[in-house]
Amino acid sequence: MREGSIDRPSLHISLDDGTIAFTQDVLGRITGAFFEGDGEILLIPPNKVERKSMSLFTGMAILEERFSTAYIRFNDSTAAELQPSLREPDDAPDFIAHWKETAQNLAEIDAMRLLASFCDMLPADNDSTLKPAAAPRDDDRLLHVRLQGNTLGVFDVLFDSEAQEQIEAGQPKTAENGTLYYDVWTSFSVEKARSKGPQEQVPQSLPENSESFEDPIFPRAYVIDAQVKPPKELDAEVKLDLDVLHDGSRFLIFELSRFLKLQTVEADGHAVEFIQNPAGEGTRLARSGNDMVAVILPQPVRKGQKLTLRFVYGGEVLAEAGKGLLYVGARGTWYPNRGLAMCDFDLTFHYPPGWTLLATGKSATPSLPHNAAQSADGDQVSRWISERPIPVAGFDLGKYVRVAVRAGDVSVETYATAGVEKDFPNSPAPSIDTIPVPSRRKMPEPQPVAPLAPSPARNATVVAELAAQAVRYYAERFGPFPYSKLALTQMPGRESQGWPGLVFLSSYAFLSPEERRQIHSNPALQLSDQQVPAHEAAHQWWGDLVIWQTYRDQWFSEGLANYSSLMMLQQNNPQGFRQLLEKYRQDLLEKDKAGNLPKDAGPVTLGSRLLSSRFPEGYEAISYGRGTWLFHMLRTMLQDASPNNPNSGNSEEPFVRSLRKLREHYQGKSVTTRQILDVFAEDLPPSLRYEGKSSLDWFFDGWINGTSIPKLSLQSVKFIAKADSVIASGVIRQQDAEENLVTSVPIYAVASGKPPMLIGRVFADGAETPFHIAVPAGTHKLLLDPNETILRNPK
Repeated sequence: MREGSIDRPSLHISLDDGTIAFTQDVLGRITGAFFEGDGEILLIPPNKVERKSMSLFTGMAILEERFSTAYIRFNDSTAAELQPSLREPDDAPDFIAHWKETAQNLAEIDAMRLLASFCDMLPADNDSTLKPAAAPRDDDRLLHVRLQGNTLGVFDVLFDSEAQEQIEAGQPKTAENGTLYYDVWTSFSVEKARSKGPQEQVPQSLPENSESFEDPIFPRAYVIDAQVKPPKELDAEVKLDLDVLHDGSRFLIFELSRFLKLQTVEADGHAVEFIQNPAGEGTRLARSGNDMVAVILPQPVRKGQKLTLRFVYGGEVLAEAGKGLLYVGARGTWYPNRGLAMCDFDLTFHYPPGWTLLATGKSATPSLPHNAAQSADGDQVSRWISERPIPVAGFDLGKYVRVAVRAGDVSVETYATAGVEKDFPNSPAPSIDTIPVPSRRKMPEPQPVAPLAPSPARNATVVAELAAQAVRYYAERFGPFPYSKLALTQMPGRESQGWPGLVFLSSYAFLSPEERRQIHSNPALQLSDQQVPAHEAAHQWWGDLVIWQTYRDQWFSEGLANYSSLMMLQQNNPQGFRQLLEKYRQDLLEKDKAGNLPKDAGPVTLGSRLLSSRFPEGYEAISYGRGTWLFHMLRTMLQDASPNNPNSGNSEEPFVRSLRKLREHYQGKSVTTRQILDVFAEDLPPSLRYEGKSSLDWFFDGWINGTSIPKLSLQSVKFIAKADSVIASGVIRQQDAEENLVTSVPIYAVASGKPPMLIGRVFADGAETPFHIAVPAGTHKLLLDPNETILRNPK
């Protein structure tokens, strides 16, 4: 072929000269092709964030690359559009023989998505005739190309009209640590998402490519009956009630652990077809241990329809880390899940005597030992019912010692074993939540003499009291604890994970101060470990009660939960508060082994995309570190504008009032970053209104959607005495910053014999910002942000 082309919004592919072979038609439709020759792709990201992300991985702000081969899949008339460019080939049999196996191997990548498009071509239950003329909807368009670039190697470009972000480009790549990642170079929208009413909320965080499908249904209630057989097996039957929000397809997508195998799926009592498809290597879905499950209904769903699905499955999804210590967390989701959506859960578990099982929800048998009854076959049975709609459900099983304390009306319980996991002595320190801990350089430490073996059960009371203090602290400020109890159970490994009313707490979080010192010589790392229970307790508000809307908003859950725990720390240990803030800053500014600065991984709004081969620790450094600093900056800005309210984290502080309002507005709902800032901007004082606007758009554009950690300095400061006042003038220099960065900078005056006094804030806009500000009589010096409330480079 010669001079062929494929065009989509923001995307142009030229097939200049070469050979192309098309796939065999499926029910009269051609869905793919393989090209070898000379071609070029041009993809132009629409904004600075995406251009910078593209440049990070490719060295170019736009994707302009020559390629030699292209594997192409589509669901529309692309084959017909290329027809005028076709010429009779000279070596058709040899070309097909050479590339056939490659094309067949790549076909699996798009099989599920194409099946979704052509699903309505399949026979309905009452129709045995295929419909060859059928085609996807006019507004359902898919184009996926995998290219062999001349300089970039193998990479993918996807256009999917059904996706929330229709364009994506990226590449599978192995990091220096040997882990395979899928680096997303860019992802963005090129058309408005379909309009949905306030109740037509589409669940987020679906599997890779599954969020490509417009979701016509919303999960309403789960009823799960599970047989747990330690040390590994789980068999379950799940009934899922769904509400159909608008007309849609017959094709529904779920996530399920790859270690669980579906046996049957029924819809309203009738068996239906299903496919359990392994996740692509290196993708988020594969890293989380999940497969993609497709359910094919007898008929397309219709708006207002009530649908009940029944799943039966089983497998070895549990992992045994030590005697009496089991967990599910690292092996994928244990029930068919469509992403974050507020649902009711009714969970029943059957398990052997001698074990304690904890689950999300409230126990329906609270008066019995271990919240369980005994069945006729001798197994224990416990039932857990959610007290309000929750986004996810989990359970944990172990041979625990139980400790309970009170936090007002809330019971706070810890469940820990006498020992730790088998590989505990060789494990590094824990990370908060489920992101791998960054590698850290360890200084030589003196070895203790005959140290006592760690025992989480020995420290269970201390952990319970720490969590209870956090619950009381947060409840006074953010509103009541959302559930009647909080259970914290020991989880093996370096990670902790929060569920509504239930926290899987790393064994490391149960260490005593002395045991922490044996692991870390760095006091900030010891303190960070100590903060884990308070951090996870904060997720009960931020992440479980108020959830994020898309991956670009997930940062707020981690950043705000972390900062909430630091606010609590500040009350009793101001020095420790500063230590941790400084640690997060240094984590962003300290080069990794490859010479990269973690701060350059991207803005917090890239969410899971921050986890890449270039920055294996990028998610933690940005979402936790920068995210924490962003909330600290918001808090101190609001406080400086309201000096009569002490900066002590009490319920009258402006920042805390806004958080309480955020909880009231969005409890039980998802929230975007913009909506969070709108809450803070509702009572924005005049001194924080950039260009006179009651908006925090400047903070979003420069700080939340940016990566700068600027250097700030005062230059050319002069004092001019007036008749009844003194005016200070000068220039604020802002270096190593993006051009549009706007920073609210606090200025302090120094007069003889008096402590520095806050005299106001100046918006630093660009590289140099001149200012004039009134100062008290006797002022001889100005200080710029002496309390270090801005995320800036101190060097």
